[in-house]
Amino acid sequence: MKCPFCGSQQNRVIDSRLSKDGHVIRRRRECDGCGSRFTTYERVEEIMPMVIKKDGNRVSYDRQKVLSGLRKACEKRPVPASVVETMVDELERELQDVGEKEVLSSYIGERLMERLREVDAVAYVRFASVYRSFRDVNEFFDELKHLLAKRENIEVDAVASADREVSP
Repeated sequence: MKCPFCGSQQNRVIDSRLSKDGHVIRRRRECDGCGSRFTTYERVEEIMPMVIKKDGNRVSYDRQKVLSGLRKACEKRPVPASVVETMVDELERELQDVGEKEVLSSYIGERLMERLREVDAVAYVRFASVYRSFRDVNEFFDELKHLLAKRENIEVDAVASADREVSP
């Protein structure tokens, strides 16, 4: 591993830890050349499926592109970066579990929207407005109505469930 400070390849691992989810190893290293310390992360290289875009083109799955889209949707919202990373990690595990060599971009978009809907409604609508390419305010408004209707159904179901638990 090359030192990011001096370029020396002579360094040693001084600490190694497994991440909480067990998918990444964090290694703390010290350069023998300059004495600087730096951190590296090791993860299994997973073979992700090709993504079939709306126009039929096939592109490689790009984790950074997915993260970028989610970060833009969550910008200035109370959504921790760790939650965004976890959403992408979960998506990638799901793609691995499906085991297909190709996946539609719409499949990825819908999975991400489901996760965003649970995390932050504003981030969800922002993501949906770009992902679904709303042509005008009416389409945006329709999505908001749909989101509010779903939220009301969930709240009504929760109240009904609580009533059943309280009733003798």
